[in-house]
Amino acid sequence: MAFTLRQLRYFVAVAEHGSVSRAAQSLAISQSAMTEAIKHLEEDLGVRLFDRHPRGLAITHKGHLFLRHATSILAEVSGAQRALAERDRDITGALHLGVTSLMAGYVMSDLLARYRRANPQVEVSAIEDSGDYLEHLLIGGELDVAVMVVSNLHDKQALQVEILDVSPYRLWLPIGHRLTAEDSIGLDDLAGEQLIMLDIDEMGEAAMTLLSALGQRPRIAFRTRSVEAVRSLVATGAGIALLPDLVYRPWSLEGDRIESRDVSGSLPVVQVGMAWRRGSPLSQAARDFVAIAKGIQEGRGR
Repeated sequence: MAFTLRQLRYFVAVAEHGSVSRAAQSLAISQSAMTEAIKHLEEDLGVRLFDRHPRGLAITHKGHLFLRHATSILAEVSGAQRALAERDRDITGALHLGVTSLMAGYVMSDLLARYRRANPQVEVSAIEDSGDYLEHLLIGGELDVAVMVVSNLHDKQALQVEILDVSPYRLWLPIGHRLTAEDSIGLDDLAGEQLIMLDIDEMGEAAMTLLSALGQRPRIAFRTRSVEAVRSLVATGAGIALLPDLVYRPWSLEGDRIESRDVSGSLPVVQVGMAWRRGSPLSQAARDFVAIAKGIQEGRGR
Protein backbone atom coordinates (compact mmCIF):
# COMPACT_ATOMS: atom_id res chain seq x y z
CA MET A 1 0.00 0.00 0.00
CA ALA A 2 1.59 3.29 -1.13
CA PHE A 3 -0.21 6.60 -1.39
CA THR A 4 0.88 10.22 -1.36
CA LEU A 5 -0.15 13.21 0.70
CA ARG A 6 -1.41 14.81 -2.50
CA GLN A 7 -3.76 11.87 -3.08
CA LEU A 8 -5.03 12.22 0.48
CA ARG A 9 -5.70 15.93 0.03
CA TYR A 10 -7.55 15.28 -3.21
CA PHE A 11 -9.58 12.49 -1.60
CA VAL A 12 -10.58 14.67 1.37
CA ALA A 13 -11.57 17.49 -0.99
CA VAL A 14 -13.79 15.21 -3.08
CA ALA A 15 -15.36 13.69 0.05
CA GLU A 16 -16.17 17.14 1.42
CA HIS A 17 -17.53 18.56 -1.85
CA GLY A 18 -19.25 15.41 -3.17
CA SER A 19 -18.08 16.28 -6.67
CA VAL A 20 -14.80 16.04 -8.58
CA SER A 21 -15.45 19.31 -10.37
CA ARG A 22 -16.14 21.29 -7.18
CA ALA A 23 -13.18 19.69 -5.40
CA ALA A 24 -10.87 20.44 -8.33
CA GLN A 25 -12.07 24.04 -8.39
CA SER A 26 -11.46 24.45 -4.66
CA LEU A 27 -7.84 23.27 -5.06
CA ALA A 28 -7.29 25.05 -8.39
CA ILE A 29 -6.32 21.89 -10.29
CA SER A 30 -7.74 20.11 -13.33
CA GLN A 31 -10.59 17.60 -13.02
CA SER A 32 -8.55 15.02 -14.90
CA ALA A 33 -5.72 15.26 -12.35
CA MET A 34 -8.21 14.88 -9.52
CA THR A 35 -9.94 11.89 -11.15
CA GLU A 36 -6.63 10.15 -11.87
CA ALA A 37 -5.41 10.65 -8.29
CA ILE A 38 -8.60 9.17 -6.81
CA LYS A 39 -8.46 6.22 -9.21
CA HIS A 40 -4.87 5.42 -8.23
CA LEU A 41 -5.67 5.82 -4.54
CA GLU A 42 -8.52 3.29 -4.81
CA GLU A 43 -6.17 0.90 -6.62
CA ASP A 44 -3.48 1.33 -3.94
CA LEU A 45 -5.98 0.70 -1.13
CA GLY A 46 -7.83 -2.08 -2.93
CA VAL A 47 -11.23 -0.63 -2.04
CA ARG A 48 -13.87 1.55 -3.71
CA LEU A 49 -13.94 4.91 -1.96
CA PHE A 50 -16.82 6.44 -3.92
CA ASP A 51 -19.96 5.33 -5.71
CA ARG A 52 -20.41 7.19 -8.98
CA HIS A 53 -23.85 8.54 -9.93
CA PRO A 54 -25.15 11.25 -12.31
CA ARG A 55 -25.18 13.95 -9.60
CA GLY A 56 -21.60 13.35 -8.52
CA LEU A 57 -19.99 10.99 -6.04
CA ALA A 58 -21.25 9.37 -2.85
CA ILE A 59 -18.67 8.20 -0.38
CA THR A 60 -18.82 4.47 0.43
CA HIS A 61 -18.69 2.95 3.90
CA LYS A 62 -15.01 2.04 3.40
CA GLY A 63 -14.39 5.53 2.07
CA HIS A 64 -16.01 7.04 5.16
CA LEU A 65 -13.76 4.97 7.41
CA PHE A 66 -10.67 5.98 5.43
CA LEU A 67 -11.68 9.65 5.53
CA ARG A 68 -11.09 9.80 9.28
CA HIS A 69 -7.57 8.44 8.84
CA ALA A 70 -6.82 10.72 5.89
CA THR A 71 -7.82 13.89 7.72
CA SER A 72 -5.83 12.78 10.77
CA ILE A 73 -2.71 12.13 8.67
CA LEU A 74 -2.93 15.52 6.97
CA ALA A 75 -3.41 17.30 10.28
CA GLU A 76 -0.43 15.50 11.81
CA VAL A 77 1.77 16.48 8.88
CA SER A 78 0.69 20.11 9.22
CA GLY A 79 1.38 19.96 12.95
CA ALA A 80 4.85 18.52 12.36
CA GLN A 81 5.69 21.27 9.88
CA ARG A 82 4.49 23.90 12.33
CA ALA A 83 6.45 22.38 15.22
CA LEU A 84 9.69 22.39 13.22
CA ALA A 85 9.23 26.06 12.43
CA GLU A 86 8.68 27.07 16.05
CA ARG A 87 11.27 28.02 18.61
CA ASP A 88 12.66 25.30 20.85
CA ARG A 89 11.36 26.71 24.14
CA ASP A 90 8.46 24.74 25.68
CA ILE A 91 5.25 26.66 26.29
CA THR A 92 3.98 26.72 29.86
CA GLY A 93 1.13 28.35 31.74
CA ALA A 94 -2.64 27.85 31.60
CA LEU A 95 -5.21 27.87 28.80
CA HIS A 96 -8.93 28.41 29.47
CA LEU A 97 -11.16 27.33 26.59
CA GLY A 98 -14.87 27.46 25.83
CA VAL A 99 -16.81 25.33 23.36
CA THR A 100 -20.43 24.97 22.28
CA SER A 101 -22.16 21.58 22.29
CA LEU A 102 -21.94 20.91 18.57
CA MET A 103 -18.31 21.98 18.33
CA ALA A 104 -17.32 19.81 21.30
CA GLY A 105 -17.78 16.63 19.28
CA TYR A 106 -16.97 17.77 15.76
CA VAL A 107 -14.09 20.20 16.20
CA MET A 108 -12.75 20.50 19.75
CA SER A 109 -11.97 16.86 20.62
CA ASP A 110 -9.38 16.37 17.89
CA LEU A 111 -8.01 19.90 18.23
CA LEU A 112 -7.58 19.58 21.98
CA ALA A 113 -5.82 16.21 21.66
CA ARG A 114 -3.31 17.69 19.21
CA TYR A 115 -2.73 20.74 21.39
CA ARG A 116 -2.05 18.66 24.49
CA ARG A 117 0.45 16.49 22.63
CA ALA A 118 2.26 19.59 21.38
CA ASN A 119 2.15 21.44 24.74
CA PRO A 120 2.20 18.92 27.59
CA GLN A 121 3.30 21.54 30.11
CA VAL A 122 0.28 23.79 29.58
CA GLU A 123 -2.59 23.31 32.04
CA VAL A 124 -5.74 23.19 29.92
CA SER A 125 -9.31 23.64 31.17
CA ALA A 126 -12.43 23.74 29.01
CA ILE A 127 -16.10 24.52 29.55
CA GLU A 128 -19.04 23.60 27.31
CA ASP A 129 -21.98 26.02 27.22
CA SER A 130 -24.22 28.07 24.95
CA GLY A 131 -22.75 30.58 22.53
CA ASP A 132 -24.32 33.50 24.40
CA TYR A 133 -22.74 32.48 27.70
CA LEU A 134 -19.34 31.84 26.11
CA GLU A 135 -19.42 35.35 24.62
CA HIS A 136 -20.09 36.68 28.13
CA LEU A 137 -17.12 34.76 29.53
CA LEU A 138 -14.82 35.88 26.71
CA ILE A 139 -15.68 39.55 27.12
CA GLY A 140 -15.27 39.22 30.88
CA GLY A 141 -11.79 37.77 30.47
CA GLU A 142 -12.69 34.41 32.01
CA LEU A 143 -11.86 32.49 28.83
CA ASP A 144 -8.87 32.82 26.51
CA VAL A 145 -10.45 31.35 23.37
CA ALA A 146 -13.78 29.75 22.45
CA VAL A 147 -14.50 27.33 19.60
CA MET A 148 -18.03 28.00 18.40
CA VAL A 149 -20.36 28.98 15.59
CA VAL A 150 -19.20 32.53 14.83
CA SER A 151 -21.72 33.42 12.12
CA ASN A 152 -24.31 34.53 14.69
CA LEU A 153 -22.27 36.29 17.38
CA HIS A 154 -24.23 38.92 19.30
CA ASP A 155 -21.34 41.21 20.24
CA LYS A 156 -19.09 41.12 17.17
CA GLN A 157 -17.44 44.44 18.02
CA ALA A 158 -16.03 43.07 21.26
CA LEU A 159 -14.61 39.85 19.81
CA GLN A 160 -11.84 38.91 17.42
CA VAL A 161 -12.77 35.99 15.15
CA GLU A 162 -10.80 33.46 13.13
CA ILE A 163 -12.97 31.39 10.76
CA LEU A 164 -11.94 27.75 10.43
CA ASP A 165 -14.68 26.39 8.18
CA VAL A 166 -17.83 27.45 6.33
CA SER A 167 -20.55 24.80 6.17
CA PRO A 168 -23.72 25.15 4.04
CA TYR A 169 -27.07 23.70 5.06
CA ARG A 170 -28.11 20.55 3.20
CA LEU A 171 -31.15 18.28 3.23
CA TRP A 172 -30.93 14.86 4.90
CA LEU A 173 -33.22 12.15 3.51
CA PRO A 174 -33.83 8.42 4.06
CA ILE A 175 -33.13 5.96 1.26
CA GLY A 176 -36.11 5.79 -1.12
CA HIS A 177 -37.56 9.18 -0.23
CA ARG A 178 -39.38 10.80 -3.15
CA LEU A 179 -36.98 13.78 -3.19
CA THR A 180 -33.90 11.61 -3.74
CA ALA A 181 -35.02 11.11 -7.35
CA GLU A 182 -35.40 14.84 -8.07
CA ASP A 183 -32.75 16.62 -10.14
CA SER A 184 -33.39 19.88 -8.28
CA ILE A 185 -34.92 20.45 -4.84
CA GLY A 186 -36.35 23.78 -3.73
CA LEU A 187 -37.61 24.95 -0.36
CA ASP A 188 -41.20 24.70 -1.58
CA ASP A 189 -40.64 20.95 -2.14
CA LEU A 190 -40.28 20.57 1.64
CA ALA A 191 -43.77 21.84 2.41
CA GLY A 192 -45.77 19.24 4.31
CA GLU A 193 -42.74 17.10 5.17
CA GLN A 194 -42.19 15.89 8.74
CA LEU A 195 -39.03 17.56 10.11
CA ILE A 196 -36.45 16.37 12.60
CA MET A 197 -35.00 19.39 14.44
CA LEU A 198 -31.58 19.61 16.09
CA ASP A 199 -31.81 22.08 18.98
CA ILE A 200 -28.17 22.88 19.73
CA ASP A 201 -25.97 25.82 18.69
CA GLU A 202 -29.10 27.56 17.33
CA MET A 203 -29.45 24.95 14.58
CA GLY A 204 -33.16 24.51 15.26
CA GLU A 205 -33.81 28.25 15.29
CA ALA A 206 -32.04 28.72 11.94
CA ALA A 207 -33.97 25.87 10.29
CA MET A 208 -37.29 27.14 11.63
CA THR A 209 -36.60 30.65 10.31
CA LEU A 210 -35.69 29.20 6.96
CA LEU A 211 -38.76 27.01 6.66
CA SER A 212 -41.11 29.72 7.91
CA ALA A 213 -40.39 31.45 4.61
CA LEU A 214 -42.62 28.81 3.02
CA GLY A 215 -45.61 30.66 4.45
CA GLN A 216 -46.82 27.84 6.66
CA ARG A 217 -45.87 26.40 10.02
CA PRO A 218 -43.30 23.62 9.66
CA ARG A 219 -44.45 20.16 10.78
CA ILE A 220 -42.03 19.16 13.54
CA ALA A 221 -41.93 15.39 14.10
CA PHE A 222 -39.13 15.37 16.68
CA ARG A 223 -36.84 17.81 18.52
CA THR A 224 -33.56 16.55 19.92
CA ARG A 225 -30.16 17.75 21.10
CA SER A 226 -28.49 14.60 19.74
CA VAL A 227 -27.03 14.51 16.22
CA GLU A 228 -26.98 10.71 16.37
CA ALA A 229 -30.70 10.71 17.14
CA VAL A 230 -31.31 12.90 14.08
CA ARG A 231 -29.36 10.43 11.93
CA SER A 232 -31.29 7.44 13.24
CA LEU A 233 -34.68 9.14 12.88
CA VAL A 234 -33.98 10.34 9.34
CA ALA A 235 -32.53 6.98 8.26
CA THR A 236 -35.62 5.10 9.49
CA GLY A 237 -38.03 7.46 7.72
CA ALA A 238 -39.35 9.40 10.70
CA GLY A 239 -38.70 12.69 8.91
CA ILE A 240 -36.19 14.81 7.03
CA ALA A 241 -33.67 17.33 8.37
CA LEU A 242 -31.93 20.53 7.28
CA LEU A 243 -28.49 20.71 8.88
CA PRO A 244 -25.00 22.06 8.16
CA ASP A 245 -22.85 19.76 6.05
CA LEU A 246 -20.32 19.81 8.90
CA VAL A 247 -22.29 17.20 10.85
CA TYR A 248 -23.35 15.01 7.91
CA ARG A 249 -22.33 11.37 8.00
CA PRO A 250 -23.79 8.89 5.48
CA TRP A 251 -24.74 6.22 8.06
CA SER A 252 -26.60 6.09 11.34
CA LEU A 253 -25.22 4.15 14.30
CA GLU A 254 -27.46 1.26 13.24
CA GLY A 255 -25.78 1.22 9.81
CA ASP A 256 -28.71 2.69 7.86
CA ARG A 257 -27.87 4.96 4.92
CA ILE A 258 -28.69 8.69 4.92
CA GLU A 259 -28.80 10.68 1.69
CA SER A 260 -27.74 14.33 1.49
CA ARG A 261 -28.96 16.78 -1.15
CA ASP A 262 -28.43 20.44 -2.03
CA VAL A 263 -31.47 22.69 -1.80
CA SER A 264 -31.82 25.63 -4.17
CA GLY A 265 -32.64 28.98 -2.64
CA SER A 266 -31.13 31.29 -0.06
CA LEU A 267 -29.97 28.80 2.55
CA PRO A 268 -27.79 30.03 5.41
CA VAL A 269 -24.24 28.88 6.04
CA VAL A 270 -22.60 28.10 9.36
CA GLN A 271 -19.23 29.67 10.06
CA VAL A 272 -17.19 27.62 12.50
CA GLY A 273 -14.30 29.36 14.16
CA MET A 274 -12.51 30.68 17.20
CA ALA A 275 -13.25 33.86 19.12
CA TRP A 276 -11.36 35.83 21.74
CA ARG A 277 -11.64 39.27 23.32
CA ARG A 278 -10.70 42.05 20.90
CA GLY A 279 -7.83 44.22 22.03
CA SER A 280 -6.67 41.75 24.65
CA PRO A 281 -3.24 40.20 23.88
CA LEU A 282 -3.30 36.41 23.75
CA SER A 283 -0.90 34.45 25.90
CA GLN A 284 1.68 32.24 24.18
CA ALA A 285 -0.42 29.21 25.15
CA ALA A 286 -3.51 30.72 23.52
CA ARG A 287 -1.59 31.85 20.42
CA ASP A 288 -0.34 28.32 19.91
CA PHE A 289 -3.88 26.94 20.24
CA VAL A 290 -5.02 29.30 17.49
CA ALA A 291 -2.01 28.35 15.34
CA ILE A 292 -2.69 24.62 15.70
CA ALA A 293 -6.35 25.07 14.77
CA LYS A 294 -5.41 27.08 11.68
CA GLY A 295 -2.76 24.50 10.79
CA ILE A 296 -5.30 21.67 10.84
CA GLN A 297 -7.59 23.55 8.46
CA GLU A 298 -4.71 24.56 6.18
CA GLY A 299 -3.49 20.95 6.09
CA ARG A 300 -6.92 19.79 4.90
CA GLY A 301 -7.06 22.46 2.22
CA ARG A 302 -3.65 21.98 0.60
